[in-house]
Order: sequence, then C-alpha cells, then structure tokens
Amino acid sequence: MLEGWYLWMILGWGATMIVLLAIGGFFMFRKFLKRLPKEDGRSDLDWQDYYIEKSKHLWTKEKINLLNELVSPVPDLFRDVAKAKIAGKIGELAIKEDADAISLDLIIRGYILATPKRDHKFLRKHLKEKNIDFSAYEILMK
Repeated sequence: MLEGWYLWMILGWGATMIVLLAIGGFFMFRKFLKRLPKEDGRSDLDWQDYYIEKSKHLWTKEKINLLNELVSPVPDLFRDVAKAKIAGKIGELAIKEDADAISLDLIIRGYILATPKRDHKFLRKHLKEKNIDFSAYEILMK
C-alpha cells in the first residue's frame, strides 16, 4: 500500500507529467493547425515559406541585421520561428507592392502585422533609439 510521503510524491509526479504533456500537446496542435492546407491548397506555413523564398533577393545585409535586432528579445528557442514569421510577412508585403528592395517601411509594417501587440513596445523603443520617426505607423499599432 502507498502511504505518507511516497503517495504524495507519486501523485505529484503524475500531476506534473500530465501538465507537461498537456502543454507540449497544445503547442504541437497549434503547429499542426498551421500546417493544414486552406481552401487554396496551401497552409499558412507554406505561404510563409513561399514569400520568404520569393523575396530573398530583395534583402540587403543591413536590413537582415535590423531584422535580427528586432527579434533579439525573443528567447533563443523561439527566435528562428519569430524571425521566419516576420520575414514572411515582410516578403508578402514586398511582393504585393512589387518592391525593388526591402525598405525600412516594409520592415516596420511587416513587424507590426506579424507580431502581437505586446511586442510593439519593444519596436517603439528600438526605433526611438535609432532616431526613426514611427508616428506614421501608430494607426497599425492599435
């Protein structure tokens, strides 16, 4: 029979495992949903990869460095995913607007559209440090 501290240790370990499995399952399910094809036959991640590939030649070293600076507060584990999502949105905007190169305007708009509101505070701070006027983008940040 299980009694005393041993019972609580087993119950605690079991509860911990269930919680960790649920958290992992949640993130795997989100990734699965992003991989599901939409009406056009492509998934969100397929479109993201498409836009990154189509706009790859438009990026300069300077703009890639700026994108790396913008995703620097993201933890290392998720940084590549965040960078790809933002770069995909920037590439989408560049292709739809038939841009000749990735501009600062495209990077700022793509970052705002691809990230949640809580990340916009860092963008504002970073643009202030670089003395870049972002008042034109305030409407996108709301």
